[in-house]
Amino acid sequence: MARNKILVPEAREGLNQLKAKVSNAASPEQAKYEVAKEQGISLEKGYNGNIRAKDAGKVGGTIGGRMVKSLIEQAKTELNKKH
Repeated sequence: MARNKILVPEAREGLNQLKAKVSNAASPEQAKYEVAKEQGISLEKGYNGNIRAKDAGKVGGTIGGRMVKSLIEQAKTELNKKH
């Protein structure tokens, strides 16, 4: 089973928008470059097979972590509205 598979394909656009938002990027495609820059990791467009797995994990983990945190905050806000 693929770990990065979106279970609800219709949610892809919303997830891409969230990725750009939490990364302070102009677009979802730019998100990884913005986060890499914040982390001090040299990431270039195209092939990046030369970077360490640890550094790649820092970029992806930061983006995913921010997305999860944002989704939790949104859920809390919605629950508070209902009560």
